Amino acid sequence: MPAPHDDRVLVDFRTADDAGVYQWDDGSALVQTVDFFTPVVDDPATYGAIAAANALSDVYAMGGHPLTALAIAGFPKDDVDEATIRAIFLGGLHKLDEAGVALLGGHTVQDPEIKFGYAVTGVVSPGAVWRNAGARPGDVLFLTKPIGTGVVATAIKFGRAGREAEDAAIEVMLTLNRAAAEALLTLPLGLVHACTDITGFGLLGHATEMAQGSGVTLALDVAAVPLIPGALALASNRSGGMKTNEEYFASGVGGRDAVDPALLALLFDPQTSGGLLVAVDPASAGAAASAFAAGGVAAARVGTAGPASGAAIVLR
Repeated sequence: MPAPHDDRVLVDFRTADDAGVYQWDDGSALVQTVDFFTPVVDDPATYGAIAAANALSDVYAMGGHPLTALAIAGFPKDDVDEATIRAIFLGGLHKLDEAGVALLGGHTVQDPEIKFGYAVTGVVSPGAVWRNAGARPGDVLFLTKPIGTGVVATAIKFGRAGREAEDAAIEVMLTLNRAAAEALLTLPLGLVHACTDITGFGLLGHATEMAQGSGVTLALDVAAVPLIPGALALASNRSGGMKTNEEYFASGVGGRDAVDPALLALLFDPQTSGGLLVAVDPASAGAAASAFAAGGVAAARVGTAGPASGAAIVLR
């Protein structure tokens, strides 16, 4: 696609960032994103709430504050009853209310498969935008949620997920990234060098985008990556998205042979409403950890950034 030529466009699709940013004449900036997907859990209200949390996450990942949302939905003509549709919308609305986001309306179409999500608009200071392409050598990497929602959601669909894994994955997906973003916003301006949320491309896919966009190599401590309880045991049943992510990103990931295959699969696992991956100035890593703890965010220190080498990611 041709790149925008408007100087007011601060962030667009060229770095595969989480949202677009457009500067207003008054000096503030608009953050815009859209996300929707098919059901990942059985309960319709929970599905709607997860879809909302997932869509809002892109604005938090840019350092922005979400303000408004428009619902986007597709439903089969005859196979879904009105009560189920209402529950999906209400579940999403309750999550928007939790985030302090106003639902303005939306659009629905007929579709053979249920799809639901939101277009979200937020605000951010132009000088305080977090991009996915700003990590520097020496930066410390934090991950704010455990991974494994993809394999657990697949297991739920086929009745293979245990109660502990299902409940833990749902809790992760329902959790807004607001507290994590607010914790980072307590740091002095400029000390968050890069940020992205972990969604469909999995941890290694989104980390690869950060590394390539920043011109660095990210070293990930695989043992430090937090996992959803029970997810590792389910990783042998690989989803199509996991395979696609591995096919696309594996060539840029060094050290794969030394990692347990099940754990490696989880690193490629596509996530729904995943956590933030953040590159923080090394001198402020302790302050960031303290800010996360004060905000009730169980962030894990998962690696560092170094000078660019032959690989985008090195697993150690």
